[in-house]
Amino acid sequence: MFSDPMNILVVEDEPGLRRALVDLLTGDGHRVEAVEDGPSAVERGTAQPFDLILLDLMLPRLDGIEVCRRLREVRPGLPILMLTARGSEEDKVRGLEVGADDYVTKPFGARELLARVQALRRRAKTATAPIEEIEVDDCRLDLGHCRAVRNGSSVGLTYREVGILRWLYDHRDRAVPRSELLEQVWGVPGDLRTRTVDMTISNLRRKIERQPAQPRIVVTVKGVGYAWGDG
Repeated sequence: MFSDPMNILVVEDEPGLRRALVDLLTGDGHRVEAVEDGPSAVERGTAQPFDLILLDLMLPRLDGIEVCRRLREVRPGLPILMLTARGSEEDKVRGLEVGADDYVTKPFGARELLARVQALRRRAKTATAPIEEIEVDDCRLDLGHCRAVRNGSSVGLTYREVGILRWLYDHRDRAVPRSELLEQVWGVPGDLRTRTVDMTISNLRRKIERQPAQPRIVVTVKGVGYAWGDG
């Protein structure tokens, strides 16, 4: 149980799972509220200062993708963990593209879910860090406020995306393996078999690169991972 609990909003339409999630997170020391549909999630998520949202993909009245998009417009730095019964890469990519920080595919174990919640909690602490701005390739990366600005247009960045940028920039003298990003940004074992890093960076490039297909900020190092580009 944490001495510094989070305020968590659970968005899940299935009553049994919703109760189980509330019990699990409450038992782990967090303060938890729950809603059962998309519009309620948007209303509560934008009105209350939650530290984390567990968001089901398949919701009545407004699906999780649209809920995530609307929440991101108001609170770009809010950690969002998406829950989905679908296991296809396309659904995971869609969730990451609209701003989800991570995803868990149903059915999932209690330990896995709590581990991902804890990882997001660690990432969320960076929100209190001093404002950091990096100018690169005519793009201003405002890491403190979780946003990027190019040609006068601002786009929100997720905690994962900010974590990747910060880690690559701080280690810009070398290439960073995917396993290192998993450990340092996601807080999970580096040997975990997942394409989450690649999918997140693909989405990040769409936000910050002049030409995402020819990146100059976050570049690929073949056979190793990624590195900070010189713009």
